[in-house]
Amino acid sequence: MNIVVREYAAQDLPAMLAIWNEVVEEGIAFPQEQPLDEPSGAQFFAAQSRSAVAEEQPGGRILGLYILHPNNEGRCGHICNASYAVSAASRGLHIGEKLVQDCLEQARQLGFGVLQFNAVVATNLHARHLYERLGFVQLGTIPVGFRMKDGHFEDICPYYHIL
Repeated sequence: MNIVVREYAAQDLPAMLAIWNEVVEEGIAFPQEQPLDEPSGAQFFAAQSRSAVAEEQPGGRILGLYILHPNNEGRCGHICNASYAVSAASRGLHIGEKLVQDCLEQARQLGFGVLQFNAVVATNLHARHLYERLGFVQLGTIPVGFRMKDGHFEDICPYYHIL
């Protein structure tokens, strides 16, 4: 399978919304609770410093995406933040790794100096192992920082990567 990570285009929005909303609905990784619709999704993805998709080639099927944006402003404006989403049907194919690697490169090109994740759910072991393998450093643990869909709380682990 050949996967290309590229900047999103308007025709990608239906697939992006399906993937994003799938992760939101799972309620175990993203803090958002409400799905995006077409107008709010178009605005949301356009507002990012970069929104990108992982596209299967040939075929053009969108398998995952990421968003990249500043984590703060002013004196901390060099720190960015990102979120990644891979369709449930495409997990385990190393698409997340391709998304994170592209995101790191794009963040550098956009002039950011640090990529920081504020709230990686402690039980999201696949993501945590990937981040650590790619050189991210865990800053600690915030007890009961994430409310899961079923209402119980899990710890969150902030991570950073110097670009």
